[in-house]
Amino acid sequence: MISDFDLILNNVGKHITLTDDEKAIFTSLLVPKQLKRKKHLLTAGEICKHSAFITSGCLRGYSIDVNGFEHVLSFAPPDWWMADMYSLITHQPGLLNIEALEETEMLLLPKTSQLKLYEMVPKFERFFRILTENSLVASQQRLIDNLSLPAAERYARFCRRYPTLIYHLPQKQIAAYIGVTPEFFSKMRKEM
Repeated sequence: MISDFDLILNNVGKHITLTDDEKAIFTSLLVPKQLKRKKHLLTAGEICKHSAFITSGCLRGYSIDVNGFEHVLSFAPPDWWMADMYSLITHQPGLLNIEALEETEMLLLPKTSQLKLYEMVPKFERFFRILTENSLVASQQRLIDNLSLPAAERYARFCRRYPTLIYHLPQKQIAAYIGVTPEFFSKMRKEM
């Protein structure tokens, strides 16, 4: 059985190679956290002070517009990172709500610890730069997709991005992600 630290160390190992001492430094800075279903890790207006690495369960990042409609920006199943990047980087109040869709276990890396980590193990600057760049690319592509693609193609891209979540998430969450009503989504899936 894979441990929580094995999962995160394998994730980090996709981009940088760590010595045993560097692994020990990194894991010593992580804070385990559990969230029950429908509980929030972050609420819009709060300052995001950590990145979360999901070990089990699933988080969603969403905003609520002036009409009260939810817009899902991202999901974080196991082996994914999540944070309100705007707030984490700028230290300004966040724009996202981050909620557990089911009982979720994660490892938090406080921003203050991340900065210490850069000094103690400089190669982590490369790791988090890669994560940030990948997040930026995904966000830009998602924006372009939402502006230019029909709903069926947005759904197909969702399926490619989150293959483990297709049958796992409630349809209303997927509909909110691709930017359609649950009713339209249900009709579209039947036609597909």
